[in-house]
Amino acid sequence: MTFYIFGHKNPDTDSVASCIAFSYLKNQLGFNAVAGVLGSINKESRFVLDYFRVPVPKLIENVKTQVADINIDRVSGVSADRSILWAYKLMASNNYKTLAVTDSNNKLTGIITMKDIAMSLISGDFYTLNTSTENIASALGGHLIAGENCCVRGKIVVVAYKYDSMKSILNEDTIVIVGDRYDVIEYAIDLKVKLIIITGGRKLPENYLNAAILNKVPVISVSTDTYTTSKLINECNFISTIMKNDKLVAFYPNFYLDEVEEEILSTSFRNYPVVDDSNTFLGFLSRKHILNPGKKKVILVDHNEYGQSADGLDEAEIVEIVDHHKLGDISTHVPISFRNIPVGSTCTIIFYMFKEYRIEPSYEIAGLLLSGILSDTLAFKSPTTTEMDKKAAEELNLVLNLDIESYSTSMFKAGTSLEGHSIEEIFYKDFKEFSIDQYELGISQVFTLDIESVFNRKEHFIELIGKIHKDKEYFLTLMLVTDILKEGSYLFFQCKNENVISVAFNIEVEQGAYVPHTVSRKKQIIPKILEAINILR
Repeated sequence: MTFYIFGHKNPDTDSVASCIAFSYLKNQLGFNAVAGVLGSINKESRFVLDYFRVPVPKLIENVKTQVADINIDRVSGVSADRSILWAYKLMASNNYKTLAVTDSNNKLTGIITMKDIAMSLISGDFYTLNTSTENIASALGGHLIAGENCCVRGKIVVVAYKYDSMKSILNEDTIVIVGDRYDVIEYAIDLKVKLIIITGGRKLPENYLNAAILNKVPVISVSTDTYTTSKLINECNFISTIMKNDKLVAFYPNFYLDEVEEEILSTSFRNYPVVDDSNTFLGFLSRKHILNPGKKKVILVDHNEYGQSADGLDEAEIVEIVDHHKLGDISTHVPISFRNIPVGSTCTIIFYMFKEYRIEPSYEIAGLLLSGILSDTLAFKSPTTTEMDKKAAEELNLVLNLDIESYSTSMFKAGTSLEGHSIEEIFYKDFKEFSIDQYELGISQVFTLDIESVFNRKEHFIELIGKIHKDKEYFLTLMLVTDILKEGSYLFFQCKNENVISVAFNIEVEQGAYVPHTVSRKKQIIPKILEAINILR
């Protein structure tokens, strides 16, 4: 069972570092955990991953249910050169309704159903046999007494006529079913027919046996009588003679459940083969699987709101949440592990979980955890910083032995560079939606040491904010441009009631207004906005 661990959309360093570190911890505890991100990582996170030589986590586009998540019927394919009777017995004994026909490399070549077998008994070709001597011997309880195992294809003739009548019926393409009519057997051997089937378990006299070997005519002695043999002989045909191999409806593991449902509703098959990209057969999917599909097992870090999480989260099974934000709108049908602690970074919480389980983080994981703490606490300058954050960073640095001030400055410089980014990329770099009572807010935060580059494009940012505000119908659309060194933020906004800005931050309402000692969206911006909204109601 795989657990997917990921942070919020527009992943920041705390989100990226915490998902990697937590997946490491889970794997150390014996789980199969995969770290993922919901979007492109920012420059700061790239700096951190490159510094500690850790690969970028897997990109998770959504967590919708796919065929790969469903517990399909894992059955083996069968060879096309097996007999129809063999296939029927296999299906009857295992209660299968459908078999997949595969080649020697397990590639899907066709399917066969009970209906196909039944139809072959009603409207099949009763006069032609296309099979192997091995299939015939196995199906009819016999054995090959002359010649070697081979494939045979020919017209079936059951000897029920006088010898003279046989002369006009038999030829070299004939498969002869006969009892102890030695005159017919001798004539058939001389004609070098395709195959002779001796019924009733009779032995062939040595002179006829030698003649058959000399003329290379295979002879099978079967235990069934002539009637039973003639009745079952068509069921000895290869599966390939009745299997479906044209316009097969097959699904791939990456197909989404809604795609599968649409296809199933428009067709009437009982079972659908599942194959991988190389057409390797994996199993069968049926309608029963759609009624109770499997779900992706997910663990959320650094968020607990649907709007900030992966698309299709409502189709997944949330098994655990680790976060340091306010409680969001995510709900579950069963109890889960939910660790929510008011600290400055999710990485702080995960560090203490390492201590609880007495597992030492590797050098790389310790580096990621420290980086996440430094990033989310702005190197301990953010008001969200707690003693737990500082203590965690101190203990992690015992493993790393970094100059924290120098490292954090390098990290922030790498992360706050706006060079090469469009207006939209900068705005959505760290953007989150919030619901406060009936008010919808969209708040972007840009941490940078290059404030001038923002003000050089001030009018473009204001125009973008206005467009987003109108399209999304937010009550407030706000972009905070946070100067890490000055420990304050510049505000660009659109609001349905601009008095909210004035009351919340005690400033005159103007674009680019500076608010000192304001760096935390969670602990300073949101509470002040909420307080202002309540005052102005």
